[in-house]
Amino acid sequence: MSIQAGDKIPSATLQTMGEKGPQPITTDEIFNGKKVVLFAVPGAFTPGCSMTHLPGFVVNADTIKAKGVDTIACISVNDAFVMGAWGKSQNAEEILMLGDGNGDFAKALGLSMDASGWGMGTRSQRYAMIVDNGVVTHLGVDASGGIELSSAETVLQQL
Repeated sequence: MSIQAGDKIPSATLQTMGEKGPQPITTDEIFNGKKVVLFAVPGAFTPGCSMTHLPGFVVNADTIKAKGVDTIACISVNDAFVMGAWGKSQNAEEILMLGDGNGDFAKALGLSMDASGWGMGTRSQRYAMIVDNGVVTHLGVDASGGIELSSAETVLQQL
């Protein structure tokens, strides 16, 4: 069963790229006392994620933040090095790029998927959620191949 609106984000430690390399960051640090838009992609540098999903949030970052959002975060079952490099390549300075290297957070949310058929192992499903002070207020999970329910435009409509 996956996380739903009204549920609290589970405790986890993720990774982000800092000036000195990968840095741990907890879900408490990310979500407590803040309004956060979190979106997940199956993999950094993959076509749909690089051409559509992340760019939509980069282009709309100011508009999203103007609606009272403190942080926009992107997460993937990739390491912090990959997420940092992908963020730089996409000019995603306004987006907190998070690595869920082992997929533990995706599993804790009930939103992992088996992508071994594509040679990618266990990954996160594509989703976007709005989280207010650690509680999910909106969740949109896309079917395989889709980017409708988790797009920046859809998130904007929910804010």
